[in-house]
Amino acid sequence: MRKVILGLAVTLDGYIEGPNGEYDWCFTDQDYGLNEFFSRIDAVFIGRKSYEIAQAYAAGNNGQLVPGMPPVETYVFSRTLEKVKDGAVLISDNGMAEARKIKELPGKDIWLYGGASLTDALMKDGLVDELWMSVHPILLGSGKPLFRPQDSRTQLILLESKTYETGLVSLRYQIDIYR
Repeated sequence: MRKVILGLAVTLDGYIEGPNGEYDWCFTDQDYGLNEFFSRIDAVFIGRKSYEIAQAYAAGNNGQLVPGMPPVETYVFSRTLEKVKDGAVLISDNGMAEARKIKELPGKDIWLYGGASLTDALMKDGLVDELWMSVHPILLGSGKPLFRPQDSRTQLILLESKTYETGLVSLRYQIDIYR
């Protein structure tokens, strides 16, 4: 079965955006493991807000969601969008059931690209298998937190850690479903 991997940049104090939605604190000066990660995935799960931001970015960057990212199947989870770009799949009803079905399809792993609401829902339903956090050496003090409060603890198993000279620390965890 395919894995869903939450992969994103986060500040040391746990924020994925600044208080005004900014992400200008994210390092873009080198690869930071993205090309290797791209070789593992062939699909993206993305929520509406993140999708709209990504499409605005892609419009000015040769249509790429992220520089160097290969073409992937894009699944947009939204109850309000009526259409998405050609080639993307809009999931508006039964999102978690649809995500479960997609995980069972043949293919590579799936990148949970973003959306706090989507991340929260997938985490609560036990559909996220790995966390890949690029922890940036900055304290924003406020903004959008990576995780919302949960009803229970989630045990993690460290799979890999790598420190870069910029101070960024890449951490990969497996969600331990047996604890």
